[in-house]
Amino acid sequence: MTSASKNKRALAAVAGSAVFALALAGCAAGGGDTAGGSSDSLIVGTTDKVTFIDPAGSYDNGSFAVMNQVYPFLLNSKPGTSDVEPDIAVSAEYTSDTEYTVVLKDGLKFANGNDLTSSDVKFSFDRQVAIADENGPSVLLGNIASVDAPDDTTVVFTLKNGNDQTFAQILSSPAAPIVDEEVFSADAVTPDKDIVDGKAFAGQYVISTYDFNNLVSFKANPDYQGVLGAAKTKNIDLKYYTDASNLKLDVQEGNIDVAHRSLSATDIADLQGNDKVNVVVGPGGETRYIVFNFDTQPYGATTPEADAAKALAVRQAAADLVDRKEIADQVYKGTYLPLYSYVPAGLTGATEVLKDLYGKDGGPDADAAAKVLKDAGVTTPVALNLQYNPDHYGESSGDEYALVKSQLEASGLFTVNLQSTEWVTYSKERTQDLYPAYQLGWFPDYSDADNYLTPFFATENFLSNHYDNPEVNQLIKDQAVEADAAKRQALIEEIQAKVAADLSTLPLLQGSQIAVTGTTVTGATLDGSFKFRYGTLVKG
Repeated sequence: MTSASKNKRALAAVAGSAVFALALAGCAAGGGDTAGGSSDSLIVGTTDKVTFIDPAGSYDNGSFAVMNQVYPFLLNSKPGTSDVEPDIAVSAEYTSDTEYTVVLKDGLKFANGNDLTSSDVKFSFDRQVAIADENGPSVLLGNIASVDAPDDTTVVFTLKNGNDQTFAQILSSPAAPIVDEEVFSADAVTPDKDIVDGKAFAGQYVISTYDFNNLVSFKANPDYQGVLGAAKTKNIDLKYYTDASNLKLDVQEGNIDVAHRSLSATDIADLQGNDKVNVVVGPGGETRYIVFNFDTQPYGATTPEADAAKALAVRQAAADLVDRKEIADQVYKGTYLPLYSYVPAGLTGATEVLKDLYGKDGGPDADAAAKVLKDAGVTTPVALNLQYNPDHYGESSGDEYALVKSQLEASGLFTVNLQSTEWVTYSKERTQDLYPAYQLGWFPDYSDADNYLTPFFATENFLSNHYDNPEVNQLIKDQAVEADAAKRQALIEEIQAKVAADLSTLPLLQGSQIAVTGTTVTGATLDGSFKFRYGTLVKG
């Protein structure tokens, strides 16, 4: 965001052009918006599971893929851009340094007939903060001091730190869907069935039938008044797959119309040469990384042999040994690229600090790893329990983590106990200190470096891995409110350097967005908003 004046700043765009775009040869660009003789229904397939459709209870792409279709936002972005503008609002702007005022459209309603007013907006944000679910996105709302609704169409957000450069984007993020206060609980995650039965939707679509992680049926909402406009296809079925190979087979045989998340790299390469489908590629902000639990990792704070210096040495040795290029080339066939910092290449402030600190010229260095462990007095081989997920991040995760295990063990410095758990269980257990080190991926909420910093490294972070560096925490707060672009970039770079020294997480890869469609389907739009919208899809 840029500021226009000290006391009153109109909503500003956050450019999507900074987002790294990975182009694959032979891939189609995003489709158009309309098609003659179009069908009124189509089928989307995915392996990406839902945790909850309550915005307070989940912070994963599978859940948000559903939420994004059915809930309205105060601010949103039109397909093809990451620039945010009023969605169910008519205006949104700073009315003082610490007050952000949103005015809603008149006559808004939920699909159940309930009025959607500023009271629902206040309720939506207050409950996110109150519930603060470990698997939820409330960490994004840390700068909100209070939310007030002085009348039915006005909402005033009072911020702890003024001049927040990310707040407009946060109002379009997974923390910000507007929900019905007459259906949702104020202090607990509301069950999916209650939400569906209560028809508590006011987005482009409503959910007409819901079979958890099997099939969701969406029906266009004729009363939606937001910036996205009317959905182009009336009925969408979302079909879930446990096996990505079956997803690939169904899209290439025309049994489904769109496949979105997560086909293997081998399947994508094969489909690129198939004239029965189009492969659509969008800007890439996705990252993959290993999380270290600072309590339960080797020498972690709650282990019998607790020793912070030795624990750091273990993390540093792992960073010295991983070979990102080998993973990118061998497992992902170039659909992912090596990632050497916490902010992916292409975003303002991105660095390659890990390349400078660990390994050798971006590759592995067994001698450096051996030295750091010896200097810290760590007995080798280090026994490391490493968890990964086989369904949420695609079937290639098994190959990815088998290769990570091989890379760590080849040095003789580690013995890796590699285990896997399905996502619904995984998403709960990872916050319960059950995994000393584990896989996660990140699909960003908005196109700004902050979204790769605040959720992970602020004191109250999404990872729940007990990382707490007060200096980093303060720098994160400082960059969010720094209006000078050069100074903000310097702060973002400093945060990456300090986190790289601590190694809360070990970044591995960054990749692009990919969808596969039938040749008669248009409108599959993958952009820097990182939201895949069903309302643009047309089958002609």
